[in-house]
Amino acid sequence: MRFELTKEFIAELRQKIVAEDRLWIQEQVLELHYAEVAEILDKLTNDEAKFIYFMVDEDTQADILMELEEEVRDRFLASLSSKEMADQLENLDSDDAADILGDLPDEKIQEVISQMEDDEAAEDIVDLLNYDDDTAGGLMQKEFFQANVEWPVNRAIIELRKQAEDVEKVYNIFVVDDDDHLLGVLSLKRLLFANARTKIENIYQSKKIISVKASDSAELVSKVMEKYDLVSVPVVDYQNKLVGRITLDDVVDYIKEEADKDFQMATGISDKVDSDAAIWKVGFSRLPWLIIAMFGGTIGAKVISNFEASITAIPAMAFFIPLITAMGGNVGVQSSAIVVQSLARGDKDLGRILPKLIREGSVGLMNGLILSSLVFLVATVFVDVHLGVVVSLSLFTVILFAAIFGTLFPMILNRYKIDPALAIGPFVTTLNDVIGIFIYFSIGLLLM
Repeated sequence: MRFELTKEFIAELRQKIVAEDRLWIQEQVLELHYAEVAEILDKLTNDEAKFIYFMVDEDTQADILMELEEEVRDRFLASLSSKEMADQLENLDSDDAADILGDLPDEKIQEVISQMEDDEAAEDIVDLLNYDDDTAGGLMQKEFFQANVEWPVNRAIIELRKQAEDVEKVYNIFVVDDDDHLLGVLSLKRLLFANARTKIENIYQSKKIISVKASDSAELVSKVMEKYDLVSVPVVDYQNKLVGRITLDDVVDYIKEEADKDFQMATGISDKVDSDAAIWKVGFSRLPWLIIAMFGGTIGAKVISNFEASITAIPAMAFFIPLITAMGGNVGVQSSAIVVQSLARGDKDLGRILPKLIREGSVGLMNGLILSSLVFLVATVFVDVHLGVVVSLSLFTVILFAAIFGTLFPMILNRYKIDPALAIGPFVTTLNDVIGIFIYFSIGLLLM
């Protein structure tokens, strides 16, 4: 039966924590899956969470810690001493520990590292901290199974048992030579079914080995793993020496973070801000694009003021301003989203994007004809045929322009190494509003 977290349960749990009823907590909380325990801790204060957290074994603590909401985890770790934090990091995979430490000031990092008793774990974490977050080295972990190509199967199994103390998930075994050069991979199944005296060199796969370099971008890693349907990929240095592995869950986390960034960019939020951050910090993260939108609105108002005589002569033209701006913005965002999606999937060259350009232009042409015909009927019925012609022709032109501009703009941004997700945000909408108003009144002035 699936656990359901309720306010009543949290209230009762807090009472049990105050009473230090460890038996009730053990039966009602710690018997749950670690992801559900983390969900419970997300709702508690630091002191309450600590009481429960330190009741579980070290392995489960590591699982719970990585399931906590990021801001809750940061707050929880910040409440620990350097020694306590060091003890917690030693239980984590090296990549997770490096991610957590990487957000701390340099002085704090040195202090925590110095408190770690496992020198090998500390060395692995320090090594990972030298890589940028958006590279393969920043995603990889140092825990993996490796076997020497000269080992017989029986020795390999003995050695892998020793390595298993540090490796939580086994996907495959990387085969190396005496200098740790990556030679190939070996499935656990083939190892277990092989004769005990058979050498690894006779059973491992050495052809078509997929690997990435530590300096490769995280984006490239995600594309490689998607293309070849990998759950784990080895990471090598420039000498082809095995230095780590990247697992599917690490890539999924990266893709999720990038999707969150793109969504924030598209909605006009310039920086990542925690949900419980100070109001001034949240406000300033949204302010830049609001200022751009405000100036865009000011320019739009200026454009309208230049056609004041037209509005005075034909007041009904003002009724359709919201329609023109709304349709231009919507069409532009739709077209931009299609191209941004293509760019995100790796379609960088014009030859692969050109069909989408033609397609979006055709869609804009078709929708423009349909919508302009409908608005012609509406304007003709409620005002007159002359305004119907102006509004329909303006709407058709605005939709066609928005479709073309919305398609080209993200490509231009990508050409100059600017995140194309920006094209889905307020900038493109505001620009389409201003140009749409200008087109509308220009056509009205010419025809009426």
